[in-house]
Amino acid sequence: MQNHKQPKKTRRKVFRWFWLVLILGLCTFLYAYFIEPNWIEVNSLQLTLPHLAQEFSEYRIVQISDIHVNRRTTKAYLSRIFRLVNQQKPDLIVITGDFVTGEQERFIPKLEATMGELVAKDGKFGVLGNHDYWADPIAIAKVMAKTNVVNLDNTYSIVQRGAAKLYIAGVDDVWAGKASLDQVLKNLPDDGAAILLAHEPDFGDISAATNRFDLQLSGHSHAGQIRIPFFKPPILPELGQKYYSGLYQIGSMKLYTNRGLGMTAVHLRFACRPEITVLTLRSPQKFGVLGLPRS
Repeated sequence: MQNHKQPKKTRRKVFRWFWLVLILGLCTFLYAYFIEPNWIEVNSLQLTLPHLAQEFSEYRIVQISDIHVNRRTTKAYLSRIFRLVNQQKPDLIVITGDFVTGEQERFIPKLEATMGELVAKDGKFGVLGNHDYWADPIAIAKVMAKTNVVNLDNTYSIVQRGAAKLYIAGVDDVWAGKASLDQVLKNLPDDGAAILLAHEPDFGDISAATNRFDLQLSGHSHAGQIRIPFFKPPILPELGQKYYSGLYQIGSMKLYTNRGLGMTAVHLRFACRPEITVLTLRSPQKFGVLGLPRS
C-alpha cells in the first residue's frame, strides 16, 4: 500500500508547487505592470559641492528624467508627475533627456500640453537624450522652448544670488554624437560651482577628468528597470552600465543617475520605482569645510 501512496503524495506536492509558482509569477507580473510603474518615489539627498558659494546653501534642484512619453502615457499622468515636482518647491528644475520614446514622435503634443505646468523660481533646464534623437529632436526642442525649458545643447546658463554664481551646463546627446564638452568648457568661466547635465551617465569619466564640474546629473539607464534585489541589473544600455543608479564620486566630481519615470522595451518595472530626485545643495564654507581650489 505504501508504494502506491507515495507517488500520489509526490504528484500532489508537485502540483501544489506548480500552482504556487504560477500564482506568485502572475502576482509579480501584475505588480510590475500595473503598480510599480505608477508608484513614484521622491528621493531626497543633501550634497555638499566643493566650490558652491554659501549664498547657494540649501538651494533645491529637482531632477526628473526619461519621461518617455508614448501611446500609454496620459496627460493626467504627466500632470501628476509635474504636480509632484512642484510640491517639492524647487529653486531649479532639470530634465535629463528622453522626453519621448524613440520613433513615437506623434505623442510629443502630450508633452507640449502639460510641461508648462512645471514651476521653479530660477527656471527649468534640460538636455536631449538618445530617444529624442530617434524621434524628432527639432520638434522636442520647440516644445522645450514653448514650455520655457532651456535646452542646454553644449552651452551653459548662470544662476545668481547677489554676486555669487552657480553655472548650469549641459551637453547634447552623447549616443547621437552631438555632445561637445570642449564647446562648453571654451565658454564656461573657470571659477564658481558648475553642474553638468548629460543624459548618459557613463560620460561622467570624461566630464570628471576636466576637474571643472562639481556635479553631473544624468538618466538614461532606468537603473535597469527590472532588478533582482542585491544584484546588478541584468540589462543596462550602452553608456549607462558603469554609473547606472544613484550617487557616485568620480575624482572630485559627484554624479547622480536618476532612475527615470518612463519605460522602454517592456512596460514593466520591478524593484526599480520611477524617481523624482530632490537635491539640496550645501556650501562647504557654510558648514565649516574649506572649499577646494581648481587645479
